[in-house]
Amino acid sequence: MWRPVYAASLAALLSLPWTVRAGHQTNQYYTTNDDLLAQANPFSLYEKRPEDCPPCFNCNLDDFVCLQYANCTKSSGKCSCPPGFGGEDCSAPTCGSLAEGKDRLPRQGAQCECNEGWEGINCNVCKTDAACAPFMPPGQEEDAVCYREGVVVNENYQMCDITNPKILQQLKTQKPQATFSCNAAKEECNFQFWVDQKESFYCALDTCAWKAEATENKNITSYRCENINCKCIPGRMLCGAENSIDITDFLDQEIKGPATFSSQHTEGGSKEDGSKFSEPAMNGLISSVFGDETITLSCSSGECLYKTEVPGYERPIKKINTPVIAGVIAGCALFVVAVILLIFFLSRRSARRYGPIHLGDDEEEENAKLLADHKPASLYFEDVMYNLKGKQILSGVTGSVHPGELLAIMGASGAGKTSFLDIVARKKKRGVVNGNFWLNGEKVADDEYRSVIGFVDQEDTMLPTLTVHETILDSALLRLPREMSVAAKTQKVEDVERQLGIYHIRHQIIGSEEGSGRGISGGEKRRVGIACELVTSPSILFLDEPTSGLDAYNAFNVIECLVTLVKSYNRTVVFTIHQPRSNIVALFDQLILLAQGRTVYSGPFDKCQSYFDSIGYACPPGFNIADYLVDLTMHAGAPRDPDAELEVEGLNGTDGEGRMTRASSTMAVKSIASIRNVSRENSIGSGGGEGLLRPRNKRKASIRQQQDRQLYSRKNTTENGTNQTSASVRSEGDSVLGDDERQQWVKLAKQQGQPPPQILDDPHGLPPAAPGSTGTNLDLLVSSYDDSEVAATLRDDIHNAASSASDANGHSVGSNGKTNGRLKGYRKPWIPTQFVILSRRTWRNIYRNPMLMLTHYAIAIVLAVFVGFLFYGLSDDLSGFQNRLGFFFFLLALFGFSTLTSLTVFAPERLLFVRERAKGYYHPVSYYLAKVIFDIVPLRLVPPLIMGAIMYPMTGLVPAWAEFWKYILFIVLFNLAAAAICLFIGICIRNQGVANLLGILVMLFSLLFGGFLLNHNTIPKPVIWLQRLSIFHYGFEGLIVNEVRYLSLIDEQYGLNIEVPGSAILSTFGFDVLALWRDAVGLAVFCGVFLVLGYAALHIFLVEKR
Repeated sequence: MWRPVYAASLAALLSLPWTVRAGHQTNQYYTTNDDLLAQANPFSLYEKRPEDCPPCFNCNLDDFVCLQYANCTKSSGKCSCPPGFGGEDCSAPTCGSLAEGKDRLPRQGAQCECNEGWEGINCNVCKTDAACAPFMPPGQEEDAVCYREGVVVNENYQMCDITNPKILQQLKTQKPQATFSCNAAKEECNFQFWVDQKESFYCALDTCAWKAEATENKNITSYRCENINCKCIPGRMLCGAENSIDITDFLDQEIKGPATFSSQHTEGGSKEDGSKFSEPAMNGLISSVFGDETITLSCSSGECLYKTEVPGYERPIKKINTPVIAGVIAGCALFVVAVILLIFFLSRRSARRYGPIHLGDDEEEENAKLLADHKPASLYFEDVMYNLKGKQILSGVTGSVHPGELLAIMGASGAGKTSFLDIVARKKKRGVVNGNFWLNGEKVADDEYRSVIGFVDQEDTMLPTLTVHETILDSALLRLPREMSVAAKTQKVEDVERQLGIYHIRHQIIGSEEGSGRGISGGEKRRVGIACELVTSPSILFLDEPTSGLDAYNAFNVIECLVTLVKSYNRTVVFTIHQPRSNIVALFDQLILLAQGRTVYSGPFDKCQSYFDSIGYACPPGFNIADYLVDLTMHAGAPRDPDAELEVEGLNGTDGEGRMTRASSTMAVKSIASIRNVSRENSIGSGGGEGLLRPRNKRKASIRQQQDRQLYSRKNTTENGTNQTSASVRSEGDSVLGDDERQQWVKLAKQQGQPPPQILDDPHGLPPAAPGSTGTNLDLLVSSYDDSEVAATLRDDIHNAASSASDANGHSVGSNGKTNGRLKGYRKPWIPTQFVILSRRTWRNIYRNPMLMLTHYAIAIVLAVFVGFLFYGLSDDLSGFQNRLGFFFFLLALFGFSTLTSLTVFAPERLLFVRERAKGYYHPVSYYLAKVIFDIVPLRLVPPLIMGAIMYPMTGLVPAWAEFWKYILFIVLFNLAAAAICLFIGICIRNQGVANLLGILVMLFSLLFGGFLLNHNTIPKPVIWLQRLSIFHYGFEGLIVNEVRYLSLIDEQYGLNIEVPGSAILSTFGFDVLALWRDAVGLAVFCGVFLVLGYAALHIFLVEKR
């Protein structure tokens, strides 16, 4: 019955001019008079109150009510106002923005000044995403969204303008508005009606539900609340204001619900667009007065949400791009196939691609001029001594050799031949070297000396994958003058190949028994080694046992090549030889015979036999003099056994200067007369005469002892008419014992006890002991040579050469004993040129032995596909985070331990490098750079690129180019750093077992502090610095931070999706999210430092010391 009354009153009032003043409704404690509310001191209406009087408003009292259905705080008597309202009773709208929370101030003027990005009567409605940033967690500000679609998610706010035409017409300049908000958790909504930004009444709605419908061209949102309670604000428009009706009772008694609030937005616009607030009683009032079905509104809504809370938002589902994966795998496979085909082509292309070399006359003259400084050289040395750890290896060796001569150094095993050759060639020795050396009569500094000589080691050290021509050509390119053209150097190589008779095998590989298969023969290898030295036209060529390991035919061919070099090109050759056959011995010009480091003979070979004849050691006819002299030194150097000597003396009847050791040569036995036909009656062991023929308690002498006695006993050189050579050999019919000897043994047999004094006297007539003496017959041989005419002539020759050179040069030997000799070495190519030559050689070695490289590539593809399958499509949740940790850990462990192959980079060529460096082939830095680059590029750079390109799309890591290239950067830097560490270890430690053990321990130690097995925050403080030494830490942290830093990981618990920022999880695991580039720099520093340390180790430790 109230509705018609209110309708008529409302119509009448709305027709009046609206100059409305608030009525003065006051009581003792509270007023709704707007003029009084605006005053700074409302209590000025009353008499002066005491200063300690408490606030008058107290919502705990019945006379004070909290508007907006706000809760009353019992403890303070204050109202807990909803967002957007303030003042003591929540009647005043607040300004600023919703983001300011409880710090907002009530409105002071006619309307609020909202912060940027906010709107509405009480500034509760957001307009921009940036306005919502303060509601977001730290670091997530960019993910804030101002959701303006009108559907509540958590708590939304709407600002509406009333659009009913009749209402707008009646109110004229006064603007009717409404605010609407809902709380999803409480299922409650609030509605306020405003006239000219002054609140008239408010409603509370509960038991609310809402829904949103979306079609192709329109969106509809609707709210329905089962219950609604409304209240007027006394003294306001429609609620008792002057000249206004009061609908307080209507709102309190008629408005019960249910109420609905709906909105519609159509694409392109529609007359039905807009919002409607509907409630049955309110609709009846509106329809009877204004003719509209309900209150119509035009609303703008706003709610601050995190981007994942927006209705309809779906987390991006990672779509693995299968075509990309297939394309990458196919591309990597095609790359490996291309590498295989390239290797196949390079390894089988004909080396005969070079045509004939034609040099112009001017070029030939220029090349001849460049080689002119290498003149023939005479070598002199005197009193050469060598002591190693207190043991005298060489003592007083003297000799000389001239251009066009072949000097052979002979002696038994252990005689000191190789040590002496090293010293004469100025090799660095571990012991102490003393002596005087002259080159063309002058003392020359070691560096200059080494530049004009060549040295061929006993063991061949050549790359087995190179051909003969490539091996010699590399030596020429590295050692010939830098001014010579490549064509001239190639011509020089071919000339040397023809000289040594290896031109026909120039395109065959060197080969080896281990890896590359059988190549050239041993004799051909030896000639290749000689060619590598001859190509530089050395003034003196040293060779250490060039015939060792060769058969007699090949041994003769090698020596014949040396003789041709000596005689045809006037060069000087010095070599050691152990057991030369007779036709090789005939080629010697000079001979040095050593025994236990002492000189038995040094001089012209053609005077050797006459010299030994003169001292009573004549070589029997048909006996190889080289074998005889070596065996002689062995017999002479062995300790004497007096008992055995007495026995053999009694048997042979000589003067007691015999030797007891066996001859080492079968030829020796065959060279002396056979004694198998000696009659039994004349024999030592015949019949009963045995006791009269030998002393008591003595064994019968063997035939070999008798032969040794005849061969190596010193003969009396003063007997007239006796030929020393023939006297040492008896006919088959002669008795082994002479008559005088037999009588002497008969007398000796009759004596008891010790032999007479004359028998105990030294029968050899050895000189008094001298320094280095052995107390054997060797002392006699050494002293005999020292006193000989051959030795005197040699010493005179040496002194005359030194004096002549000093006089010719016009100066004497300096204080350091060395002068600048006339012989000078070539100016070697520049380091960049050496690097190019060595790089080409290293590349040839790699593609001709490609198994290691191809294995790396094949394993990279297979493992990449397998690992990508295991970690296929990583999800953005906690399990995906765990899988990411495992993926990066496995990837780094795989690369780290696969780089252990770098330990053996220098192992196969360690000896080759040491010897080539000692011979001055190149500077160590050029070799090091070539090895490092051609180990890094094919083995350390390509495999991680292959694996990274395959695994990245398969595992579903962040699909962005920036993150992909950072990922590639880290795995490449890590691989290089690990390889540099292993390279350094491999250079420093020669033993491969120890190097492998140390390399594994270093990798495991680094792995322990990588951040996966041990949390950074739990590492004890005293050892926290060790993590900075871990390359796994830098690589692991860089990879995981690059991947997870900007991810939001979802953890589903009890049906709720809890979103956790990736940066927060990284911090929990002890990773520094800001250390990405610091980690990259750390890996680069490790790589650079260990590359420098590797070169330092190569330069310091890999030096030839013999």
